[in-house]
Amino acid sequence: MFFACAGIISCSGGNGNPNGQQTSGLTFRAFVSNPLHPSIAGGGGPALNIIDATQDLESAFIVSLSGVQTPGLMTESPNLAFTMVFDGGGNTISLVDNAREGPAVGPSGQNLPVIALPGPTESMVIGADNGTGYVAVPTAPQINPQGPPGGIIVLNLLGASIFANVAVPSARYVAISHNGNRVLAFGDNSTNVVVIAPSLIGTSTDPRTFVGGFDNPVWGVFTSDDTKAYILNCGPECTGTIASVSVLDLTTNTITATVPVPAATYGMLNGNTLYVAGTPPGNPCPSGIAVSTCGVLTSLDISTGTPVVIQSVAIADGYHNRMELASNGRIYVGAKNCNGAIGVRGCLSIYNSATSAVVVPPAQGDVTGIAPVTGRDVVYVCEGGFFYVYLTTTDQLEPLLTPIVITGLPTDVKIVDP
Repeated sequence: MFFACAGIISCSGGNGNPNGQQTSGLTFRAFVSNPLHPSIAGGGGPALNIIDATQDLESAFIVSLSGVQTPGLMTESPNLAFTMVFDGGGNTISLVDNAREGPAVGPSGQNLPVIALPGPTESMVIGADNGTGYVAVPTAPQINPQGPPGGIIVLNLLGASIFANVAVPSARYVAISHNGNRVLAFGDNSTNVVVIAPSLIGTSTDPRTFVGGFDNPVWGVFTSDDTKAYILNCGPECTGTIASVSVLDLTTNTITATVPVPAATYGMLNGNTLYVAGTPPGNPCPSGIAVSTCGVLTSLDISTGTPVVIQSVAIADGYHNRMELASNGRIYVGAKNCNGAIGVRGCLSIYNSATSAVVVPPAQGDVTGIAPVTGRDVVYVCEGGFFYVYLTTTDQLEPLLTPIVITGLPTDVKIVDP
């Protein structure tokens, strides 16, 4: 399912957005999804705010979103040509042409319509072909044959349409290999990981392989050669038994090792170090921390093939579902539903991999977006409906003369230029 870039959007630049206005003219940008951007007529409406990522300044231009109610979760195509935006108000997907700063255009020259999903999502990816989307929808009905709800909705981004509904009961999260040859689907309260072969979708051969033996698996981290995936078993944090990391051999679809960890809901690989975050139920914080419960960030050495725990450090609690590597060896970890302390700490944790120190900034609310700014010591964060700019040199807010104040409800943030 390869779709050429030219067929999806206008890949070249241009002066106009769909409203006949000029674009921002910026060459290094971030988009911020905002369902309540102020309108001239009063009130607020859906838009993507545009940030000048070279100077940390908000542009006067925005990306207008037609047919969208509450833009939130976003993901970028591998070639950074377009942004896929989920609308939680209407359960739809929109495609934004990053060059046009407006709706993507199909082969007919018309703006692509929104794609209606069969339910809400909190996890979506785009394939290596830049033309196929995969969206986990836990409530997606399964009719032919009838079965429990849940599926990975496969999107034809060229046609702005649903190509397939791959049945995965209560599908909550989806991850994809670097080469796009394997998709991993994770359902609620399951002992299975569903390995999907995209090349078989739409054929007479079932693209799914159900691999059992897990304990509430919720996420997978692929090795750089895509031969293995480290599966995070949520365990007791998700009503299971033991949190752990399992090694899934993708050439045989078998588990080759399982290593217990304190908690595991999200992770990231940096070289030979796997970082895994989670919150053990009732886990007390070390003395001197202003809240009673803490999460844990565990680092594991994977150089021998079997993960070996290096250390675990206390971080903010909550359900961890975001993690990004930033400059100066910083790991930014975001959570939702954390036990914060007003004015003291919130749901964002900043880990210094050189010193093992952890900073938990005082900003409150769920972390809904993290975007390290490429080539700079800056990280953009959306937390609790506010937009923040952090420095990786100090682990503090950037001391801007004119701080960015995005009016509305900043929800997610993505860097959209290389």
